[in-house]
Amino acid sequence: MFISSLQGQSLEKPDYSKIDMMLIRGEFNRVIDTCTMILEKDTINPEVYYKLGTAYQNILSDDKSLECFLKAATLSPDNNTYNFTLAKSYFNKGKTEQSKEILERLCASDSTNWPYAYYLTSIYMQEENYEESIKIYYRFYKKDYFNYLLTDKIGYALLKKGDSEKAIDLFNKSLEINSKDINAIKNLAYLYAGKLGADTAVKLLTKGIEIDPADIDLYARRAAINYTVLNYKKALVDYLKVLSSGDSSVLNLKRAGISFAFNSKPEEAVTLLQKAYQKDSSDYETVHNLALNYRSLKEIKKSIYYYNRCVKMLSPEVNELGLNYILLGEALKSGNQYTEAINAYRKSQEFRSDNSVYMIIANLYDEKLNESAKAIHYYELYLSRTKNSKDKHETEYQESITKRIESLKKQDKTNKK
Repeated sequence: MFISSLQGQSLEKPDYSKIDMMLIRGEFNRVIDTCTMILEKDTINPEVYYKLGTAYQNILSDDKSLECFLKAATLSPDNNTYNFTLAKSYFNKGKTEQSKEILERLCASDSTNWPYAYYLTSIYMQEENYEESIKIYYRFYKKDYFNYLLTDKIGYALLKKGDSEKAIDLFNKSLEINSKDINAIKNLAYLYAGKLGADTAVKLLTKGIEIDPADIDLYARRAAINYTVLNYKKALVDYLKVLSSGDSSVLNLKRAGISFAFNSKPEEAVTLLQKAYQKDSSDYETVHNLALNYRSLKEIKKSIYYYNRCVKMLSPEVNELGLNYILLGEALKSGNQYTEAINAYRKSQEFRSDNSVYMIIANLYDEKLNESAKAIHYYELYLSRTKNSKDKHETEYQESITKRIESLKKQDKTNKK
């Protein structure tokens, strides 16, 4: 009956208020049915397409709503409402080029319309076109100098552009206007931390936490700064707060674990590092710290296992690989696996030059394996590499090694006799 009454009206514009009421009441399926029946008779009605698109949008049928909004804008190309809705639909679907084309046209026709500018600058920021974004923001900022949200947006665009000094000035101005502006606090902390002003950054984030203690991102940012400046005790408190909120990302688990380790709590460190390892077994820092902390716990087999994992992971990284072979040797030596330890130490010298390693090998052959000939070889190898040393302490040490070599040679002669 409703549709019949619409069709029976005069040539004046139809009254679609009943469809509007259905939309207000959330009767979206009724709107779809009604509009579909109208369009069977009137296929070029942009307003009905627009209302149909709105109904589809509310039941999360994005493809159908986009199709309807496109139809409405095509049938009525001068209608800014239809065009803007279409632009937003393109934007939400990630079709920024189509959205930008419409928004640039809308902004050209009405440069004072903030919703148009908001979406267009969002696209410019995604494209890293910071200059154009700043121009548009300043257009509105000049009319409202005390709008801290606009000040934030200009500051963030300058931050992304790399103009830190101007960005800092603007974020400080935002805080003068609104001392509880969390967005400005976060961005200022980021900028100060990057300028070696970690203490200032931490103070800002602490102020933010006092304003909004439920904002977990503030704790995460403060933890990251304290971790970076090696303040592991304070970093640990914040990382545990972040983890208790449910954010158990690999980064948070790993850094909390490492912070435990630097606070002399290897058992707690291993618990969290294992959780990080289960989520990402390819993270070198996690694996390396597992090896270190298992060694601290005297769990040598596990330490050896993770040092071996480090070696495999670092095959292309020559210097790090050499160091990990030395650490593997240390773990094997702690586990009384002297022959395997020697092999690891020897392997390390393929990737780095470290004379002290030859002394370690010589001592193992001498004191643990009683293989005097090999001990003599490595003692002499060490001496040949340090013979030009002018350091007095080094010279005395060399003399003691020479005496040990002579002693071993005498023992060999005695044994042969």
